[in-house]
Amino acid sequence: MADMTYGDKDDGAGGGMVVERDAVMQALNPIIQLHFEKTLEKKRAVDAQKKEMWRLFQFFFLFLALVLVAQFQAPPTRLQCRHCWAPIGLLSLGHLIFYISVAQTLRCINGFKYQRRCHKLTLALATDRLKNLKARYSAAPAIAAVRAGTSGEEMPLLPGDFEIHYQEPPESYLGKFRRSWALHFGFLICTLGFMVAVSIVLLCF
Repeated sequence: MADMTYGDKDDGAGGGMVVERDAVMQALNPIIQLHFEKTLEKKRAVDAQKKEMWRLFQFFFLFLALVLVAQFQAPPTRLQCRHCWAPIGLLSLGHLIFYISVAQTLRCINGFKYQRRCHKLTLALATDRLKNLKARYSAAPAIAAVRAGTSGEEMPLLPGDFEIHYQEPPESYLGKFRRSWALHFGFLICTLGFMVAVSIVLLCF
């Protein structure tokens, strides 16, 4: 998000840009509202993707159950040890399709989570700035007037007092996404290994 700039007036002393307090308040409120709505929007998007992920897992476990039931109920004369390549190949294909689907859904979830985190950080910064400005002029108006060098005028606001930059989390925040990827990938590898071992035991022993 680009830095915010507002109407200015010359303070006459330092020649720098100063901003009216009311203008700053009116500008910060829409920014807070915007990022609050964006945070809720990204949360709803994450929840929707999690529901999709849960449906994928349901279909996946149903597929594994069907493969196991088929091997249990198959007559020994029709499905023997030399035929174990068929269920193993089917399981490998199913895991590959499931991995592709989960990877796409997980990428969306991580992207929405990252954007939500950015909006939350920006929202927190804007809210903190607004609270500080309100406290600055409500709790100590006399001190503000003294600092302004006048007896009746409010302390001028400089651009640094109200600029809101779009916030991004630190690099360490991305580590949770990598751990999530590793967890899902490890789960698929373990599941495939378990299903292959079960298939070999059922058909060859």
